[in-house]
Amino acid sequence: MALLAEQIIVEAGIAPSFAAAAGGGDTFANDGDALLYVKNGGGGSVTVTITAQAVSLTVPGRGAMTKANAGGAVAAGADRVFGPFPPASFNNASGQVAVTYSGVTSVTVAALRLRQPT
Repeated sequence: MALLAEQIIVEAGIAPSFAAAAGGGDTFANDGDALLYVKNGGGGSVTVTITAQAVSLTVPGRGAMTKANAGGAVAAGADRVFGPFPPASFNNASGQVAVTYSGVTSVTVAALRLRQPT
């Protein structure tokens, strides 16, 4: 898995830099404000799977719940932004989110983070 560099979104905007999606998947740092921007330049739909790490959760007042993976399809020629990702549900032991793709040909990705207000 490749670690995607975090790019911070600021008031003035951002022109994200995209990296080729890795065949074995990617990871990116997550503090709860992370987003994953996926561009599918290929000729077919690609399924993006963001892996839930805490599959079984206990929520006060609601009891035990199952957390499903996030993600979805990105149609041919389309862009899609996923997130944000609650750290308790999606972060691995390194504080990162893991993502895989059903195909990577002509698929590029960027890890974005909302800048916290000061």
